[in-house]
Amino acid sequence: MFTKKLGFGLMRPPLNVPNDRYDVNMDKLKLMIDTFLERDFCYFDTAYVYANYEECIKEALVRRHPREGYKLATKMPLSKLKTAADQERIFAEQLARTDLDYFDAYLLHDMGQENYAAANKFDSFSFLEQKKKDGAIRRIGFSFHDHAGLLDEILTEHPEFEFVQLQINYLDWDNKSIQSGKCYQTAQKHGKPVIVMEPVKGGILADIPEKAARLFRDFNPDMSVASWAVRYAASLDGVSGVLSGMSDMEQLLDNTGYMREFRPLSSEERAVIAEVLAIIGESIAVPCTGCSYCADGCPEKIAIPNYFSLYNNVKTALPAPFYVESVYYNRLAQNHGKASDCVGCGQCEKACPQHIAVTQLLKEVAKTFEIR
Repeated sequence: MFTKKLGFGLMRPPLNVPNDRYDVNMDKLKLMIDTFLERDFCYFDTAYVYANYEECIKEALVRRHPREGYKLATKMPLSKLKTAADQERIFAEQLARTDLDYFDAYLLHDMGQENYAAANKFDSFSFLEQKKKDGAIRRIGFSFHDHAGLLDEILTEHPEFEFVQLQINYLDWDNKSIQSGKCYQTAQKHGKPVIVMEPVKGGILADIPEKAARLFRDFNPDMSVASWAVRYAASLDGVSGVLSGMSDMEQLLDNTGYMREFRPLSSEERAVIAEVLAIIGESIAVPCTGCSYCADGCPEKIAIPNYFSLYNNVKTALPAPFYVESVYYNRLAQNHGKASDCVGCGQCEKACPQHIAVTQLLKEVAKTFEIR
């Protein structure tokens, strides 16, 4: 599916207004997509629950470029299924949203324990296989944010899946909750190609402490900090492609620049990453990727990932003075619930792919920004 090992993840497109995910800057997005294709990359990934991005893809990509020139993947939102019939309705809606007759890849979205139960209840597996037979899907897979034991169970019970999309980055490789390394090894055991998501962990690995960034620059001043994370994931055997949620042209030019002629990491570069990892591990307070799944269903409309980002900046060695972060916090709180407004319902923790103790950490955020 990939002509080169970089895919365009349509989860964080350029916006006209920061944090307004529905207000996409279409002119910038079109230019980014055109440049991506001009540089011989072709794979795009989106999802039903990513704001209005399926419609944005229709305008920026589908109606402006020949169908044979790109590959598009999207996903079935298992968490939104109430009946088996919902699958047909949603799939038809996705085809209409994108103005397509078929998807090059189609995934069951976030196949954790609860969503796997939903997929079994509504027999999503037969649904996908039938759509593939009908020609509406070319390749079937699923995205996954859970423990390796469950992944092994799914791949054992459903060998029909042709690939799996995993969160893999050097920070999460040995993480006991996320289990990037163990999940990758499980996919390898089953012989399934892997598409990597969150290689830069929602931007965290592009904005690391200065002490760590200096190690990268000293080794190779021509390579960006983010490039080390993307190349780390792309260097793994069995990885067919790496998705990057590019938000501006600078990111796109950087990524496509070093991935046009991809060069796997050397043993010396891996040693540098090990040093960097030790430094980062001492400084990041909340391993949030900014996916916003937690915030989408929050009854108090708390801007959870935004607050965690500000909190991380204050608590780590990043060059962000508290005053600046507090200004951003107070501005966000004018239109969102404050961290202290959390009612402890727990829906955010159920939705979080990173298994973060959100409600407890919101108390720490409130102490940091509200009690002064």
